[in-house]
Order: sequence, then structure tokens, then C-alpha cells
Amino acid sequence: MRDQATTDEVEKYGAYSENTNNTGYKVFLLQRKLYYKAKQEPTFRFYSLYGHVYSKKVLLEAYQRVIANNGSPGVDGVKVTDISELEGGVPLYLSELSEELKEKRYKPQSIKRVYIPKANGKKRPLGIPTVRDRIVQAAVMLVIEPIFESEFMNQSYGFRPKRGAHDALQEIKSHLDKGYEEVYDADLSSYFDTIPHNKLQKCLERKISDRHILKLIRMFIECTVKDEDGSIKKPTSGTPQGGVISPLLANIYLHWLEKTFYKQGSPGEWAKAHIVRYADDFVILARYISPRIENWVSYLIEERLGLTINKEKTSVKRLHKNESFNFLGYTFRRPESNYSQGRRYTIMSPSEKSVKSMRAKLKETIVLSGKYLPIQCMVGKVNQMLRGWSQYFSLGYCGYAKRDIMYYTHYRLRLTCKRKGQRAPKPPKGRSWYNYLHEEFGLMKI
Repeated sequence: MRDQATTDEVEKYGAYSENTNNTGYKVFLLQRKLYYKAKQEPTFRFYSLYGHVYSKKVLLEAYQRVIANNGSPGVDGVKVTDISELEGGVPLYLSELSEELKEKRYKPQSIKRVYIPKANGKKRPLGIPTVRDRIVQAAVMLVIEPIFESEFMNQSYGFRPKRGAHDALQEIKSHLDKGYEEVYDADLSSYFDTIPHNKLQKCLERKISDRHILKLIRMFIECTVKDEDGSIKKPTSGTPQGGVISPLLANIYLHWLEKTFYKQGSPGEWAKAHIVRYADDFVILARYISPRIENWVSYLIEERLGLTINKEKTSVKRLHKNESFNFLGYTFRRPESNYSQGRRYTIMSPSEKSVKSMRAKLKETIVLSGKYLPIQCMVGKVNQMLRGWSQYFSLGYCGYAKRDIMYYTHYRLRLTCKRKGQRAPKPPKGRSWYNYLHEEFGLMKI
């Protein structure tokens, strides 16, 4: 194995100071070695990984990543901040966890099931492991992620180092600009909850032969789930959303969608089609989406992978016929140019659903009945929301959507100010509400 990493490979796992006492840098070196080995020998099966999982440096790095996320407590009620307050603190806690793993005494606790509301009124199940289990999952992920990263394809963008939604959106725009104007917009039904355990295990065994690692992952995905009503169930399929390692396992399984898509005799070869995937959301772009492509995708996903396509939300969009499609919060269209007859250009803008969702959040935050809540507090919360929203929706044509959001923000804040009674804040004579809200209360502009 080489001693020096290329720039791209160093960037893949982040930049650490070359301080040999830096735990993150030591873990990075381990990941780099595993990545090189897997890259240079694609058929090699790693047989000695478990020792890295219970090593102090990996567990410490895993702990630091878990506390950085600051998630909710699991079934035991322990918060991420509670560990440092225990007798002996973090070092003793991680040392005991390391011994537990080393002696094969570790067993994960039940997963706490909570439900979060979706935009369509339904609820999405979320599984929350305990902090202890999240640390172990993070440790396993630190060790196995570089091995599978070495074979993941460029068409996949979700939950991967140094990749994100903007990269996926830019690639879709690039394909549309090149004339791939027909889009198979797919949706998988409850993907995380329906991954077949046996098939997922076979995907893991292709690269890993260490039975202790495989057993540990098997325990994670088969861990009992404690529902809100107190009932306990053992899942027969899926990997719980909310688990640290779940996104990686989901990518490992769905990697075979892209892998198979570009094989000889597949749409990537005979239709010159392209696929772009972000987690379980993917689109296929081609010059013509034929029934043959649709049947091929349906057979691969439902028959071979054992998943389910949501027929109601899956459709073919023909952008050259003035249709549009949504992906990752953006709407893509291909209207004709006003200056060159017959030529089309790509427009990507925030989807109507994304704008409505943001307005609903603003309405919930800017409470009209909050007579005793200072406007400054509301504006502080609103600024955080506006900052995050505007940073994500910074690609393509976002001006109209941003004006809509700012107008609605001004409207809600004005109403709130006017309902504060006799001491209601208002702009001085000759000064507009617009300038008053921005200059007096610090409302940001997007």
C-alpha cells in the first residue's frame, strides 16, 4: 500500500492536521489504508477488521461524531451529554465499551420508535438507538465505509463523503443540457424498512469475511424495536432510519442498481441512458424512455432486489413536451428559448412543495398570538431558517421563490408587531416596514 494519498482521496475523508496525537488523523490513516487495499484488489475480502472497531482511537472518534450530532436519547434515556458526567468520564466509559466488544459481550439495546409527520399528512417511522449503540455503529461505519467507498459509483451522491444534493442536481442539469430530456422519475416504497436482510448480508460478504463484523451488523439490523405504545417487535427486513450505520447499509444495497444499470445488455449500454441517485431517490435520463427501460427497472428492483416501486409516484416525464419533474426539492423544466426557435434551455428552481413547506414553517415560528415573545427572538429563529433555506436553494432560478418567502416573512412579522397592543413596535413616520424590520430587528435578506 502507498504511503501518500492523492488530493481527491485525502479530501474524501476530510482534512486533519498531520499531528500524530490527533485521533481523527489516526483514524483517517486507517481509512486511507483500507481504501487503498480495497481499490487495488477489488476481489479481496477483508478478514481482520473487528480489532479496529474496539480500538480506543476508533471508539473515541466515533464518540466525537455522535456527540457532534447531538441526537435524542434512546430507550435508556441517556443523552449524549450524560456520558461526560459519569464517574470516570468519557475515557472510562469508552474503555469499558471496548472491553465489552473485545470479549464479545456486547449486545445492542432495543431501538426507540418515534414518528415524525410528513408533508402528505402521514407519519414517517424513525428508529433511535441508544447513545451507546450509536457509538458502536459509528465505529463499525468508520472501519467499513472506505472499503465500500472504493467501489461505489459516481452516479450515487447521498450520504457519501464530500458529496451532496447540489452535486446530484448539477449532474441532472448537465444531462438535460446534453439532450437527455426524457426522465424516469422513480419512487421506492419504504425503502429503508424493506431491505431484505439476507440479500443485504450477501452484499456485505462480498467485501468482508470477518464473521465478528458481520455478526455485529446483523445484530444492528435485527435489533428489537420498542414502539410508542410500549410494544416490542423484531423486524424481519429493513434497517431503521435514524441509525448511524443505516445510510451506509442502504447505499451498499442500492449500489447494485447503478452497478447493474451500466452492465452490458442494460439501459446504460443499449439506450445510452444515465442514472443519478441520492439515497433511495433516483432518476433515469435518456433521449427516449421506452417501455423496455421501465420493464427492466421494474424487474431489477422488485424481482432481484426484493424492493417495491411506488407506482403512484413513479412516472415518465418528457421535458421536450413542456413537462417537468421534481427532485430533491427542485423543479426541472426545459422551455423553448424566446430568442432561438426550436432550442430549449434548462430551468431548475425551488419546487412549489418546497416553497409551501417553508411558508408553513415560518407560520409556525412567527406566532401571531405570541404577545409576550420579543420580536428579536422571533427574528433570530427566522434568520436561521432563512439562512439554511437560501443556502440550499442557491442553484438555478431562485429569485421568484426567494421574493415569495421574503414577502411572506414581512407579512407575518408585520401582523405580529401590530398585535402587541399599545406598545406595539412600528416604524417612525416616513420609514417603511421593510427597512424597519431589516435595520431595527436585524432580519436578514435572501
